[in-house]
Amino acid sequence: MSLPRLTERRSTRRKSLGRLLYRAHLGVALASVCMAGLAVSVVGLLTLRAYAEHNLHLIGRSMAYTVEAAVVFNDSAAAEEALRLVASTEEVRRCAVYDAQGRLLATWERSHGGSPLRHFIGRWWLNHESVQPIVHDGRAIGEVRLTGTGGRLLSFLLTGLGGMLGCLALTALGAFYLSRRMVSRIVTPLDRLAQVAHAVRRDRQFSRRVPSARIAELDELGGDFNALLDELEAWQQHLERENASLAHQANHDSLTHLPNRAFFEGRLSRTLRDLAQHGGQAAVLYIDSDRFKAINDELGHAAGDCVLVAIAERIRGQLRDSDLVARLGGDEFAVLLAPLPDGRAALRIADDILASMAAPIALPDGSSITTSLSIGVALYPQHGRTLAELLQRADGAMYHAKRSGRGMRSLAGEEADSTPEDHEETARDSQAPET
Repeated sequence: MSLPRLTERRSTRRKSLGRLLYRAHLGVALASVCMAGLAVSVVGLLTLRAYAEHNLHLIGRSMAYTVEAAVVFNDSAAAEEALRLVASTEEVRRCAVYDAQGRLLATWERSHGGSPLRHFIGRWWLNHESVQPIVHDGRAIGEVRLTGTGGRLLSFLLTGLGGMLGCLALTALGAFYLSRRMVSRIVTPLDRLAQVAHAVRRDRQFSRRVPSARIAELDELGGDFNALLDELEAWQQHLERENASLAHQANHDSLTHLPNRAFFEGRLSRTLRDLAQHGGQAAVLYIDSDRFKAINDELGHAAGDCVLVAIAERIRGQLRDSDLVARLGGDEFAVLLAPLPDGRAALRIADDILASMAAPIALPDGSSITTSLSIGVALYPQHGRTLAELLQRADGAMYHAKRSGRGMRSLAGEEADSTPEDHEETARDSQAPET
């Protein structure tokens, strides 16, 4: 048998806390009532037995006084009549009269018309025989012996049993009601605590909180758990901010805060897949600063950084919300225009970017400088259907624009195939910056 299945079977055999508390409370209540009923019944039986023996003693004294004359005159018939008159109305099962020599003078015994249970209880519980002397002129002339019946004892037993069963039923109802309240006050807060814990563990819902409970210990437990959740939520938010910051740093340029090459290529790949499935046009603009090396060498890196930030802001200001601009490295930028109605729209945006560079750029030392850009434009699907093809064609068009003069743009297909020597020549910019 596999371990998961064995664990599942073990978990199914476990009982809930509510059921255990309910059964324990109901069992204790019923056991208490049964023990109390048994104790009351035993005490009642002992009390009734003492009462029956005392009552039998009184009946014996009454019989001794009644048959005194019959014993004096040795009249058996009179003695039997006296016994019958007295014993028939009392709880007497058998009685007998003896003279002074111990001879039986008269006897009376109740007929067995009652229930067998009544006779069994009388013989088992009230089998004690009461003996009362018959006294005449201060001298014992005989004795009366009699035994009682269990009629009243049986009535008490039946009444006590009925009362005990009634109390047991009422107690069971009361225990059921109290158990339900106990489950509501104890188990329900624990269930809510367990639900919040499961939600946090499974769904990471750190905003969930345990509601307050009426029981002080459970309310304190819920408060401690909520405090722990507050710490976990704060730590989770801190981790999310840290992860977002790290992800932003991994995909963006720290100077211009533009997406980097990896982010740009990933976005371009996804856009090309969507266009291949659903159709449409897009354009890639490859942008390079015309005199950045001279600016960086002669005015310093701080001025060069200021120029790069200004270029990034001005390019971004000419784009739509759906477009993307990224810094590929150094003074090279790339723009993804998608969706695009036609190639003319891409050229218009390129012209707008070139025109935005006409305004001077303020430098940290208070001076200003003007610079220009060279832009190469490649269209999808006319100039390529893959990422590598579009970037290569746009890069070639950019070098063609740079050879044509500063502040120019060129569409792929207008340039001749560029050689590595051409790239090195156009990358050099020996003119000093204009300030």
